Amino acid sequence: MNRSMIWTIAARYFRGKGTANAVPLLSRISMAAIAVCSAAMIVVFSVFNGFDAFVKDNHKAFCPDIKISIVRGKFFPASAIGLDEIKKINGVLFVSPVIEDNALAGDGDEMTGSSKQQKVVIVKGVENSYFKVNRLGDYIIEGVDSVSGGAMNTAILGVSVADALRSGVENSFNYVQLYYANPEIANPETDPLNALQSLKVHPAGIFNVDEEFDDKYVIAPLAQVQELLHAQGKYSSIEIKADSTKIGDIKKTLQQKLGNTYKVEDIADQNKNLYAMMGGEKWIIYMILLFVLLIASFNMVGALSMLVVGKQKDIAILRAMGATPGLIRTVFLLEGVLWSSAGGIIGIALGCTVCFLQQHFELIKLRGSFLMSAFPVKLVFSDSLLVIVTIMGIGFLAAWYPAIRAGNSSSLNLKSD
Repeated sequence: MNRSMIWTIAARYFRGKGTANAVPLLSRISMAAIAVCSAAMIVVFSVFNGFDAFVKDNHKAFCPDIKISIVRGKFFPASAIGLDEIKKINGVLFVSPVIEDNALAGDGDEMTGSSKQQKVVIVKGVENSYFKVNRLGDYIIEGVDSVSGGAMNTAILGVSVADALRSGVENSFNYVQLYYANPEIANPETDPLNALQSLKVHPAGIFNVDEEFDDKYVIAPLAQVQELLHAQGKYSSIEIKADSTKIGDIKKTLQQKLGNTYKVEDIADQNKNLYAMMGGEKWIIYMILLFVLLIASFNMVGALSMLVVGKQKDIAILRAMGATPGLIRTVFLLEGVLWSSAGGIIGIALGCTVCFLQQHFELIKLRGSFLMSAFPVKLVFSDSLLVIVTIMGIGFLAAWYPAIRAGNSSSLNLKSD
């Protein structure tokens, strides 16, 4: 018996011709269950991919392609790493030195000089080249994407920081006072007037990225922040915008040049916990849906077992024509794969259709205050491939016992004859 005959028989059983009425009904029910589970997998994976892409995209507003920082301590001398040398590396597009640390922020008014609101923030000193390294400028909702120092120092605030300090860009009399402990004063009680260093900045812009950043950051001029932190001529990191195809090579080159004293991190390194969490959640979702799929496949086991019972005469005829027990088993294994694959393909098509409609028409909205109006979706080909491979594997497993039974029964029929 050749393989084309096996496919012909399996296709005939798949169509349900000459089969007891219960078997086609049960097979269609099992295919429908697999289709629903497959569609759910595609939709859930796509929504998860959408949120994953959204969160990672937002992190690019603050996380550069490559970040250099010292392994131990807060700051390092500016002379320790040559910015000009970094700029000469193939694939490096922009370089920006940064200094940052925690500080206390208070609101203020030029007219009254009073301060009522206070908040602990992360003050980040940058040059204006910093806005070429990342995409923070895309998230400025008020004002401009630049900072300046001089007669009137300006800064950019997270929207939550601005709300907490009641600061805005429209009021020219409004300012934010930043305070930082003076490390030269060992005992603040003996010299309270000099215990804190302060910096006054006027809001020039407000950004809205994510609560993780909006509630923490104040972006101010580099030189002024260095003075506030008593770290003149020092940086806390160097941030780099690079050609996406050469990030790995640049990272390796920098690490070799700088040695173990410094960390050279790409975006994934800077957000290890986030990437690990989101990757782990996706696999947890997969395992839960796989368990549901396994339960749905029990119906297929029953349907295939009934098919084997109903096709005893066919099995005997095939055996008389020279079919071995292995070929008989192959027919029913193929039947299980066909049932599961049909359900899987229908489910994937249905899931992709739902995702397409959500992506273009935003059928399901997000309630509340979010940066997105509807559930984000992102179709990834590898997800569809994973689903169809999983479905075919489950179909094979579901058909294993009925196929073994069919092969054994063919041997018994031959002996009885």
